[in-house]
Amino acid sequence: NLGKIKIIDASWHLETKNGQAEYKKEHIPNAIFFDLEKSSKQDKNLPHSHFLPEKERWELKVSEMGISNNDTIVIYDNSFLMSACRCWFQFIYYGHAPKLVHVLDGGFEKWKSENKKISTEKTKIIKSKYYAKENKNMVKNKLEIKNNIEKKEFILVDARNKNRFLGLESEPRPNVRSGSIENSKSLPFLDLINKKYKTLLPKKNLEEKFSSIGLKNQKNVVFTCGSSVTASVLGLAYKEINNNYTPTIYVGSWSEYGKIK
Repeated sequence: NLGKIKIIDASWHLETKNGQAEYKKEHIPNAIFFDLEKSSKQDKNLPHSHFLPEKERWELKVSEMGISNNDTIVIYDNSFLMSACRCWFQFIYYGHAPKLVHVLDGGFEKWKSENKKISTEKTKIIKSKYYAKENKNMVKNKLEIKNNIEKKEFILVDARNKNRFLGLESEPRPNVRSGSIENSKSLPFLDLINKKYKTLLPKKNLEEKFSSIGLKNQKNVVFTCGSSVTASVLGLAYKEINNNYTPTIYVGSWSEYGKIK
């Protein structure tokens, strides 16, 4: 019972540009749009947060996209891999077989630069019945992060840029202080991406980047960022060099942890 190949456009931008508008203008033929905002759970007290939705809501969203449990999924974006990787993480978290979920390296920009087909037509969707099963060991909450400062049960790595991590740059979200979580390490997600082609660095270079912060084959590694989007890039990249690793993210990230009370 082989599934079909489903292509997902997960383009998303924190501000200025609109991923859905870009999708309507042009996309890879037969691509289905994935709305990160509508596929995340927002906390009204935490602007621009991206918690994971309830299992039933995810099932409904994915069913509306016409995706079945045995489909092969290829995800791309136009936003430095970050929202494609977050979409990848969500599918795996909700039980889609990891071997069936892929991210298109380089995304839409590389696709276009290679003069491959693009479409302006609306993709026809036949609704499906999708069933999810949460892998709750793939996420950490604020209390677990706080307790880990002393317990040191896992290594926490922050994907934000270095200045935000060091508290030298103000946060883009209101009522969030500058700085980072105690004992966390810094590895900006853009350091893992070839800026020209928006592709992940070769495996050897990824190994060097992770090794520079003391990561090689450890399994107890958790990634964080501003709102758990770019953390997913680190999750995918680390999985590339450490196949035994289960991607794990602090979904509240700094927007929750650094909130000014």
